[in-house]
Amino acid sequence: MIATTLARLAVMLGAAGGGIAAARLLAGMTSSERSAIAALFSAGLGVVTQAARKERRTASPQSIGTPYRAGPLTDDPSPLTPNQRGPHGEPPAGEMPNRLASAHRAFATRLDLALDTEQLRKNLLYYQTTWRVQRDNAYAELGPTVVADDAPRADEAIDAGFQAGRHRLAAIKDDVIARMDDHVATFRRAAEANGITVYEAADAADANRYVVELARRHGLRRAIKSKSMVSEEMHLNHALEDADIAVVETDFGEWIVQLDHDRPGHMISPIAHKNRYEVGAVISKGTGVATTGEDIGELASIARQQIRRAFLEADLGISGANALISSSGAIMLVTNEGNARLVTSLPRVHVAICGPEKIVPDMAAAMLQVRLLARSGTGQTQSVYTTFVNGPDAPEREVHIVLLDNGRSKLREDPAVASALRCIRCGACANVCPPYGVVAGHAFGYIYAGAIGLVTTAFHHGLENVADAQGLCLQCNACATVCPVEIPLPRQILSLRERVADVAGMPPLKRAALAVWREPRIFDRAARIAGALAAPLATDDPTHGRLLTRLPLGDDQSWRTPPAPARRPARDSLKVPPPAKAGPFADSAAAGTRVAYFIQCLTDRLYPEMAQAAVAVIAACAAQVVVPTDQHCCGLMADDSGDRAGAVALAKATIETLERGQADWIVTGATSCAIAIVHDYPRLLADEPDWLERARRIGQRTADLTSFLTKVARVPSGQFAHLPRHPVTLHNFCGAQNVLMLRDEPRALIRDVLGFELVEMEESGVCCGFGGSFALDHPRVARHVTGRKLANIAATGVATVVADNPGCIGHMRGALHAAGKATRVRHTAELIADRLREYRPPPA
Repeated sequence: MIATTLARLAVMLGAAGGGIAAARLLAGMTSSERSAIAALFSAGLGVVTQAARKERRTASPQSIGTPYRAGPLTDDPSPLTPNQRGPHGEPPAGEMPNRLASAHRAFATRLDLALDTEQLRKNLLYYQTTWRVQRDNAYAELGPTVVADDAPRADEAIDAGFQAGRHRLAAIKDDVIARMDDHVATFRRAAEANGITVYEAADAADANRYVVELARRHGLRRAIKSKSMVSEEMHLNHALEDADIAVVETDFGEWIVQLDHDRPGHMISPIAHKNRYEVGAVISKGTGVATTGEDIGELASIARQQIRRAFLEADLGISGANALISSSGAIMLVTNEGNARLVTSLPRVHVAICGPEKIVPDMAAAMLQVRLLARSGTGQTQSVYTTFVNGPDAPEREVHIVLLDNGRSKLREDPAVASALRCIRCGACANVCPPYGVVAGHAFGYIYAGAIGLVTTAFHHGLENVADAQGLCLQCNACATVCPVEIPLPRQILSLRERVADVAGMPPLKRAALAVWREPRIFDRAARIAGALAAPLATDDPTHGRLLTRLPLGDDQSWRTPPAPARRPARDSLKVPPPAKAGPFADSAAAGTRVAYFIQCLTDRLYPEMAQAAVAVIAACAAQVVVPTDQHCCGLMADDSGDRAGAVALAKATIETLERGQADWIVTGATSCAIAIVHDYPRLLADEPDWLERARRIGQRTADLTSFLTKVARVPSGQFAHLPRHPVTLHNFCGAQNVLMLRDEPRALIRDVLGFELVEMEESGVCCGFGGSFALDHPRVARHVTGRKLANIAATGVATVVADNPGCIGHMRGALHAAGKATRVRHTAELIADRLREYRPPPA
């Protein structure tokens, strides 16, 4: 196998202009190193061959000339209960291949249907941007908790009330999760004292059986439902219809979904993926009442008329529950349409279905949840209706509560993801997710849409049903910033990604690439071979840098020109200047310190000019710069790919390298690497106390370049005020915005320190679509995420974009080049280095 692969590689080497140099590099390697590189190139050839066979996906038949509708959940006719699965939701080993293949086929269909529907993306973009404005305005009404002398920024006002509230609610929910049995027992006693019957169901089949038997026992034939995601989780409608019990959804969005034989694409707004005209078409077809969809009031009126008869005729009412109040035994329902009040009061039997994690201890906790749920869910100060059901209101009526486990016990026992049970089903995580805004919840999730669905699906419906969808997460961390109960969703998705990799493996190319990546010597040789092979295909573009302009790409990838390896990596060419003795930053607070510069693997191999600019800027602060010679990679790529072992190995190697630098500070121009070292290493090394302590010590001294300049060096403002104020705009790398919370700092650096005119970009902190290997794994999704960013750049009308993460910069440069745009994308370090070269003392 190795001989065959090397023979193919020899053909490539002979065909390329850089083949001789690459062959020399290959000849100087050991047999094991050649084997690793052969595996990498073999996997790469496999991907190229596969792409050549399927150059362009054809549009799915359903998407041609017909409205968008979600594809199949699965083609597996025999679902497993959570108790038949392993601790992480994995199916039995013997069934794994078939179930993975089945889930993959269904996911691929759903994804293609979404990607082939342009109107879907327009609808979702409108929904996401509208929600963001409404949500921020609603939280700003809470105001800052402390009034300062100066008026707070808008985001400070938003964060002040939000952070305090969500921290309190998270603590309340954690107590419920930790003492679930006690809380269930307390609630049950109070509810039963109110005349409510409480049933604890082990799984979906058990819960469905209970509801169907209850209906049969009482002769109930017509059911009405208010919106309930748990009923979707257990496929209750299908179970009732199979028992010849008619079901009508009374929430407007759920009713539309039911008429259209579709599924909810969002937990709060089931038809966020449809516009008014599509809704009108569904109503016209489903009811026979003609409407264009132009008048939203008319749509609501038709719905009221159509559903009214169901309200009056129903004998079974089914709802979910936003909270169960332990102290009183009451059910709390929060709606905007009032339908839940009719569902719970008109029929003679009411069944509320929810998980036991919905319990809160008292009314104060319930009101705190309402305060956060309305703002996070719909951008309202409070929802229109908040209803409490304390028990039957007449002797002939019954109220039942079904507490559904369905994998929740396993979720609670898993410390890596247990806090997902805090979720109050607001849907905010979907509303800020760029890939969700491209493909909707039918692909970005399973039953539960958005980031939370990527975590909980494994426990409710099986790991195989999230194996593909979790790869749509960019790890931009936006969801963590808006979650009203502080669920660390990005970290939990990484945990699920590791489990998927363990169970299902990785694609051959990624597996081979990571195997090479974790070995510095082999990676170095492979990178140099790639550089030699790429040289004849590269062009030094004056606007966008060195690009592989002559590399043939398929349609899925051709929207972005790839970066070309540098002629010489930064480690070979870097010239470290001495500490500045004069200049605009020479009196900085970092003067006299020793700074170890961490290059970052992409900067090293693709953008040595960024590395040169970074060391020049640090030295301009009168700091002594040292560059550890044996540095390699922080491990972020392996961590993001689910390769925990590789990430841990690279983290340890990086810690050892940086310790040997004996520096006061460790600074990198790659903000993503600073995040990995400061925030991810403690998670990766949590089970090894000695390494954990070493990681913490390194993390305390590590900073991205922007933080170093603004918080450590505290470079002065106004030194460049006499120079021309060129207009620039800022792409605030999503990690900087959402993890490091760098919002004012990059703006102050550009505007106040460097003296540029900062033209604000809409959605400056929204991800550009790079996401490490995301843009390679899901190029069609990434293309639309990046298109959103390019549209916002174009709207500023400026010629220069500033960013501080090399991956984002290379990604945007390639997309702009392929689109024929002349907009430059520059690293913050390059912008500052240019300004320093331009600097002359102001005239006296």
